[in-house]
Amino acid sequence: MPDTKPAITQANALAEQVYQRIKDDIFNFVLLPGDRFTETEMARRYGASRTPIRDALYRLEREDYLQVAFRSGWSVRPFDFKRFDQLYDLRIVLELAAVARLCEAQTPTGLDALEAVWSTPASGRSSDGKHVCELDEDFHQGLVLASGNVEMARVHHEVTEKIRVVRRLDFTFQTRIDATYDEHHEILRLISRRQGAQAASRLRTHIEASKAEVRKITLHMLYEAREPADKTEAQVAAQVAG
Repeated sequence: MPDTKPAITQANALAEQVYQRIKDDIFNFVLLPGDRFTETEMARRYGASRTPIRDALYRLEREDYLQVAFRSGWSVRPFDFKRFDQLYDLRIVLELAAVARLCEAQTPTGLDALEAVWSTPASGRSSDGKHVCELDEDFHQGLVLASGNVEMARVHHEVTEKIRVVRRLDFTFQTRIDATYDEHHEILRLISRRQGAQAASRLRTHIEASKAEVRKITLHMLYEAREPADKTEAQVAAQVAG
């Protein structure tokens, strides 16, 4: 019997590559909320056969980036800001609980690596938005992990995955990157001093500011991508909200 492992590996690698390309196009507003397409069109667009295209599309559908309907094919799921607000609210609840546990501990542990990153002087800070987004996710997930509650960390990770499509936009501008460094450093300082109320307040303000910023940038980028001169941001907001 011939060994089929190399072919399987190659097929998986191709499906992964197609998945990442489609996801990047969604994240970068090349594929816009509401855009419709067929598997055949996507195969032609990405230069791949329908099997890896189908695998990638169903994976993205499971992750809530796409939706599929009988007879009408695939479409990019509209932005639902109400849902994003609810996910941000859940994230706040989880992180505030983690901060409370850390501040109640005799000596908070598991934060040394985070402190090393976020205490970096201005001259040594990263200005790469994608990299800072990854560091930011590590920071917030690190707080929850350090609290010692594995189930909280699992749910928080799921929330992080679901909001990444908009959250990454918070690092589009250097001013927001600088604010992130400063605010993370301050939150860690308050936790290390076990100043729970102040740390919780600072964390909530930090996340709420990020949520407001990504909403504004998302609406602007959608408006720019749509281009029609007669379409206002208010009309775009109504459209993406479903």
